[in-house]
Amino acid sequence: MPAISIAKAPQPASTDPAQIRNFAIIAHIDHGKSTLADRMLGITEVVDPRHMREQYLDRMDIERERGITIKSQAVRLPWRSGIDGKEYILNMIDTPGHVDFTYEVSRSLAASEGAILLVDCAQGIEAQTLANLYLAMENNLKIIPVLNKIDLPAAQPEKFAAELAKLIGCEPSDCLLVSGKTGAGVSELLDQIIAQIPAPQGDPNAPARALIFDSVYDVYRGVVTYVRVVDGHLSARDQIQMFSTGVRHEMLEVGVISPEPLPSKGLGVGEVGYLITGVKDVRQSRVGDTVTNFNNPTKKPLAGYKDPKPMVFSGLYPLDGADYPLLREALDKLQLNDAALVYEPESSAALGFGFRCGFLGLLHMEIVRERLERESNLSLISTAPNVVYNVKLDDGRSITVTNPSEFPSGKIMSVAEPIVRATVLAPSEFIGVIMELCQQRRGALLGMDYLSEDRVEIRYTLPLAEIVFDFFDKLKSSTRGYASLDYEAIGDAEGDLVKVDILLQGEAVDAFSAIVHRDKAYAYGLMMTAKLHALIPRQQFEVPIQAAIGSRIIARENIRAIRKDVLAKCYGGDISRKRKLLEKQKEGKKRMKMVGRVEVPQEAFVAALATDADIDKAKAARK
Repeated sequence: MPAISIAKAPQPASTDPAQIRNFAIIAHIDHGKSTLADRMLGITEVVDPRHMREQYLDRMDIERERGITIKSQAVRLPWRSGIDGKEYILNMIDTPGHVDFTYEVSRSLAASEGAILLVDCAQGIEAQTLANLYLAMENNLKIIPVLNKIDLPAAQPEKFAAELAKLIGCEPSDCLLVSGKTGAGVSELLDQIIAQIPAPQGDPNAPARALIFDSVYDVYRGVVTYVRVVDGHLSARDQIQMFSTGVRHEMLEVGVISPEPLPSKGLGVGEVGYLITGVKDVRQSRVGDTVTNFNNPTKKPLAGYKDPKPMVFSGLYPLDGADYPLLREALDKLQLNDAALVYEPESSAALGFGFRCGFLGLLHMEIVRERLERESNLSLISTAPNVVYNVKLDDGRSITVTNPSEFPSGKIMSVAEPIVRATVLAPSEFIGVIMELCQQRRGALLGMDYLSEDRVEIRYTLPLAEIVFDFFDKLKSSTRGYASLDYEAIGDAEGDLVKVDILLQGEAVDAFSAIVHRDKAYAYGLMMTAKLHALIPRQQFEVPIQAAIGSRIIARENIRAIRKDVLAKCYGGDISRKRKLLEKQKEGKKRMKMVGRVEVPQEAFVAALATDADIDKAKAARK
């Protein structure tokens, strides 16, 4: 449970926009965003010292266990400037750092006028640092370069200040030096936020326009909507409507986050806060929508955000088929909190009813599954991750394939797959292993630049399908953890792709099918047949496991039958008696093979995601 702040009186109806500063903290993962946010909470005294804890704004158990930020968190900080002595309100948004949660960052930047670009003094600029910087530049935000962790023995502030200055186009002396751990330089940073970041602009007399940048679902109060007011004013008990749906609601409560929900009389221009209308339908509060007054609505909605485009698709199925309605409800509520999640119903012959879900990356997929299991108490099976393909048939039709089972069996003219531009930052000593890995994954070198004498930026175009599974793990292990990766979609390109089916006793199992490059089809077939051979228990009859492209078998493994010793009770006598028993057993095995079904355990369905260590564990359990 989050710590409860000391109760405070309701805030005034609104604050003068000139006294407000809205900013986000952006950085690569593990560069100290949450720690810096903790120090800001402590210095501005919005959290009682008795209730303070590390990663205060990370509210989910998964965030605290993994030490990463998954959800952006907004908080209102009061601060008296050390420059002019005036009181200001700082609306800070702590953002995630991993590439899979870039959509969270983009939403936070759209609600801000400035951004703190945080760089670790010991690690320097990394791939996601560049990606977030370009994202902030696209939003025309004021960028304040900050070097964190100056208290570390390995810190090199002069070296990385020069790199950062070259990147942004400022002087090295403009980079602020702070320590999120000790609090050194944080007060000066807050003063510079007030001095450098512009105050929000808006018309207080115009019809209300507020941008929804996040939502959560509360079991007792319904949908809680987080908004940034651009024009006009929103007050408690106002009649409001969502611009896209036109549905009318009455505001039961309006307030700010400081950092716990704090009711106020209203929100004015430039303010960030929350609205509660008591609505239970999660589909009536869409992220990116515009909130306006019902009696005096605006005619022009805010630009909002571009819809997230899923990069990776995977099927999620309940282990117990009766949990299907619970899974649907859980996905509805989670989508309210995670607008990048996309899903639609689907069914599988092997796994029953479930959902085809779209994610922004592999970590996003892992986090969503874990949140569904924890928050809704579900047991789920996920299929292997894959991407979207565009298939052109000989008759001129085009088909979009998100699942290998949808891949057409007729004559195919071409298959196009998504391509990404990947940026890898690493020490220059690892250039060889990085280039070798990228070439193995069908990559094409775009260019290479040295950020400094011992740090290099390598740019490749790669098929998305080649990096969604284990590319990042291989990159980290081959560079001793020093390399960082960022990627963005740049379109589709044709490739020599085929569908590999996995057959159990002659029947295709759609959960194990995959679309791969023709050159890698044989390797995939060998890998999958070996995994299933290790995971599927022996039957009363021999079971062939085959990998096939169309009607051509490319790999095969046999699971030997469990053989009962029918001669155990024969202690001598005529050989014809023994032969008769063996022939009878042979006929029974043949008949059973015709009518028997292969029992496939749950582990086999996640075999496509299993590592070699998981297979070794399964073999040990079999013995």
